[in-house]
Amino acid sequence: MNTLHFLATAVKPVENNPVLNISIFLAFVAVTLIIVIRSGRNNKTAADYYAGGRSFTGPQNGFAIAGDYLSAASFLGIVGAIAVTGYDGFMYSIGFLVAWLVALLLVAELMRNTAKFTMADVLSFRLKQGPVRVAAATTTLAVCFFYLLAQMAGAGGLVSLLLGINDKLGQSIVVTIVGGLMIVYVLVGGMKGTTWVQIVKAFLLIIGALAMSVWVMAINGFNLSTLLDSAVALSTAGDAILAPGLKYGANPLDFISLALALVLGTAGLPHVLMRFYTVPTAKEARRSVVWAIWLIGAFYIFTLVLGFGAASLVGADTVLAAPGGVNSAAPLLALALGGPLLLGFISAIAFATILAVVAGITITAATSFAHDIYGSVIKKGKGNPDDEVKIARRTVVVIGILAIAGGIGVQGQNIAFLVALAFAVAASANLPTILYSLFWRRFTTRGAVWSMYGGLSSAVLLIIFSPVFSGTDTSMFGADVNFAIFPLSNPGIVSIPLGFFLGWLGSVTSTTKESPKLAAEMAVRSLTGHGAEKAVEH
Repeated sequence: MNTLHFLATAVKPVENNPVLNISIFLAFVAVTLIIVIRSGRNNKTAADYYAGGRSFTGPQNGFAIAGDYLSAASFLGIVGAIAVTGYDGFMYSIGFLVAWLVALLLVAELMRNTAKFTMADVLSFRLKQGPVRVAAATTTLAVCFFYLLAQMAGAGGLVSLLLGINDKLGQSIVVTIVGGLMIVYVLVGGMKGTTWVQIVKAFLLIIGALAMSVWVMAINGFNLSTLLDSAVALSTAGDAILAPGLKYGANPLDFISLALALVLGTAGLPHVLMRFYTVPTAKEARRSVVWAIWLIGAFYIFTLVLGFGAASLVGADTVLAAPGGVNSAAPLLALALGGPLLLGFISAIAFATILAVVAGITITAATSFAHDIYGSVIKKGKGNPDDEVKIARRTVVVIGILAIAGGIGVQGQNIAFLVALAFAVAASANLPTILYSLFWRRFTTRGAVWSMYGGLSSAVLLIIFSPVFSGTDTSMFGADVNFAIFPLSNPGIVSIPLGFFLGWLGSVTSTTKESPKLAAEMAVRSLTGHGAEKAVEH
C-alpha cells in the first residue's frame, strides 16, 4: 500500500467508541486519585501543602516542571493550530520553548535561592509588605484565572469529542465535572499530590506524543518532505500552509505582540516559578532545569509532526467541524491512526494534562491568597500556618467554581490562543517587577505597585476591547456584538513595555527610598543561595 492510497483511506471517518473512551478515561482518573490520596496523607505542615515539603529530586521536579508547562495548550491547541494554519501555528511551539530559556536564564534559580513559597515573597523581600503582597496576589490570581480558562476550554472540547457531545449543555456539564475533579485533587493532595500527578502525566504525554510522531513519520517513509507534501495536498490553503502569514499575514503586529507575550510570559507565570520551591537545594533546581529543557524541547519537536500529521490524515475542515473545534486535531489524529483504542488512550493523556495543570495553577492561586493576603497582610505574619492551609483549601473551592463558570463561557476558543493571553498578562504585570526586584537596587514599592497594577489593567482592558471579545465569528460574543476598538488579538506589544515603563517611573518619582541593606542582602541571597536554607527552617 503506497502513501497516497493510505492517505486516501485514512481521512474516511473512523467509528468512535464512547464506551471504550470513557472506560479508559475513568481508569486513569481512578489511578491518579489513588496517587493523590496516598501523597496527601503526608501533608502535615504548610510547607508540605505549599511546596511538597521540598522533598523532590532534580529529575522528579524536571518531569513535574514539564508536566506543569506542557499544558492542554501545548498538546491540543498547538497541534490544532499547526493543522489549521501550518507555519504560523508552529510559532506557538517556538515561542513557548524560547520562553522557557528566558525564564531559566533570568529568574528561575534566582527566585529559588530566596527559598520562599510564592512570587510575592520575593517581590516583598526588600519592599513594603502590605501593598506589594496585595498587588502580587492580585496579578497571580488574574494570570491563574486566564490560564484556567484555557484548560477548562480544552477539557470541555476533549471530553465532548470522547462522548460525542456537541451541544452547549453537554459541554457545560463536562466542564463542571472537570472542575469538581480538580477541586478534589488539590484539596486532598496539596502540592505533593499535584506534583506526582504532573510527573506521571509528563511521562505519559511525552511517550504518547513520541509514539504518534513515529507512527506518522512511518506512514510517510520517515521523510518530513513527504509529510509536508501530504499536508499541502489536503489543505484548502495549498502551499500557503508551509509559509508565514496564513494566520498573521494580514496583521504582522499581532504576530509580534504574540511573540513578545510568549517569549517573556513564562518568566512571570506563578505556577511555573513555584515549582522551583519544591526542591531542597539550588543544585537540585539546576538539575531539574536540565531535565525539563530536554523533555520540553523534545515534545515541541513532536508537535510539528503531529500538527502536519493531522493536516494530512484528518484535514483542517474535519478538525474545525469536530466538537471542540481546532482543539480536536490531536485526538482525531489518534482516531485516524489507531482507531478508538488509541483515541481513548491519547484523550486520557490529554485529560491528565488538563487535570495536572489546573491542579498546579489552582494550588498556586490558593497559596498566593492564603499565604500573601491572609497570612502576611491580614495576620501580619503572626498567623497560625494551619489556619493558612485551611484558608487555602477554601480558596481552592472558590477558584474552582470561578474556573467552571469561565470555562463554560470560552467553549470553542483555541486554547493555545487563550494561554497566550495569560502569558501576556504575566509578562505585563509580573515580569517587570520580578526583574526590577532582582536586578535594580533603586526599585521602590511605588514602582512595584504601579508596574503590577498598570501592566495588569492595561492587558485586561486591551483584551476586553479587542477582537477576542467581540466583532468576529470566533469572538467570545460573536460577530453580532462589536465593541472592539483595539485592533490586535494579543495586548503584549503595548502592555508589556507599559509595565516596564511604569515600574521605572514609579521608582524614579518615589520620595521614599528602600533599604540598601535589604537590597544588598537580596542580591547576595539570589545569586549565591547564602541564607536560603536558614530561611526555609525559619
